[in-house]
Amino acid sequence: MTFQDYFDLTQLYARYAQAVSSGEWELWPEFFTDDCSYRLQPRENYDRGFPLATLSFESKGMLKDRVYGIRETLFHDPYYQRHVVGTPLVLKAEADRFECEGNYAVFRTKLSELSSVFSVGRYIDVVVRTGEGLKFASRQVIYDSEMIPNSVIYPL
Repeated sequence: MTFQDYFDLTQLYARYAQAVSSGEWELWPEFFTDDCSYRLQPRENYDRGFPLATLSFESKGMLKDRVYGIRETLFHDPYYQRHVVGTPLVLKAEADRFECEGNYAVFRTKLSELSSVFSVGRYIDVVVRTGEGLKFASRQVIYDSEMIPNSVIYPL
């Protein structure tokens, strides 16, 4: 892995955090390959090898459909999210493929309320080099708490 590869990888993580914190949801699917996988799963299920996930999308098209749902069909109390993402740990590096893990914390702020911790956990990623730069081929969002708020609207 070259310095440029690692710099590009950290920029991917930082740009992702900025995009999902900004509320510009249409940016979210563009971080992924067309045949990507995105799963939101509790740590207990992941550690035990159980397949049950809170959310599971198997293509960029499904991510775009989720964005449509966020924009057009889901009704909820408005809130802001702020993502704080740790530096990715590269577990395996090949010429055009990286297996990485990074910690995250998401804070939620509802209007007229104090900010609170919404979700904490880690990303387990497969990142690939494409003609458009680095993209997620797979992103598993493994959240630590067995309890989550009654709904997860926005991407983590």
